[in-house]
Amino acid sequence: MAADPLKLVEEVRGIAGDAATARRILPLLDLTSLRGDEREAGIRELCRRAVTHGVAAVCIFPRHLPVAREALAGSEVRLATVANFPDGGEDLVAVAHDVREAVAAGAREVDVVAPLEAARAGDVELAGELVTLCREAAGGGVTLKLILETGLLAEPDLVTAVARAAVMAGVDFLKTSTGKRQPGATLEAAALLLDVIREAEGGVGLKLAGGIRTLGDAAPYLALVDRVMGEEWATRSHLRFGASRLLDDLLERLGERA
Repeated sequence: MAADPLKLVEEVRGIAGDAATARRILPLLDLTSLRGDEREAGIRELCRRAVTHGVAAVCIFPRHLPVAREALAGSEVRLATVANFPDGGEDLVAVAHDVREAVAAGAREVDVVAPLEAARAGDVELAGELVTLCREAAGGGVTLKLILETGLLAEPDLVTAVARAAVMAGVDFLKTSTGKRQPGATLEAAALLLDVIREAEGGVGLKLAGGIRTLGDAAPYLALVDRVMGEEWATRSHLRFGASRLLDDLLERLGERA
């Protein structure tokens, strides 16, 4: 493993990927629809595509969980939703309540936005408190991901501090972005999170989201993960790509029908 993931960023930048890369990324997708204007028919179609192509999860707003739960019944695709999304507020009790309600409605994974303004003001421990409360609310068997919105936190030391607080509190995945702010995912942010994950001996996963739309966008991230954590680490238990458009490009590269 490399001593400093940040030093690998330029090495992997620009890697285009090939069909083999596309095949590796496809089962790591969290097929996502978080526009806010989704209808039942669209949610059912999203779930159909997820099952057909064997992605890791479907990520939708909580109000669509009952429909998606029915549509995914009997499949291995996990049902994911979001909380404290996208603004990252500081009412931790309310967020934990929302997580509890989402799990009761069928969610097996919840992507929770960190308290962003508090973190920017220097209160990184609030993110850990949020993870603790949400972990208790979710119960066992539910994957908890913390969205750091790394583009907003910006400063490397701050990104690292929030990530460490979340890991110490028992988070399952660190996630780069909501996809609602710019910049979203960056290789530099991914390297910072991977460094924290490596400190945790690889026991925490990484979800990459925010502007990853093509194989060319995704391939450098997979290459970075391979170099830092090893290819064997890059399974859906540890690595996800949160995207709504990436599936189409992967299927095109693989010559498969949507």
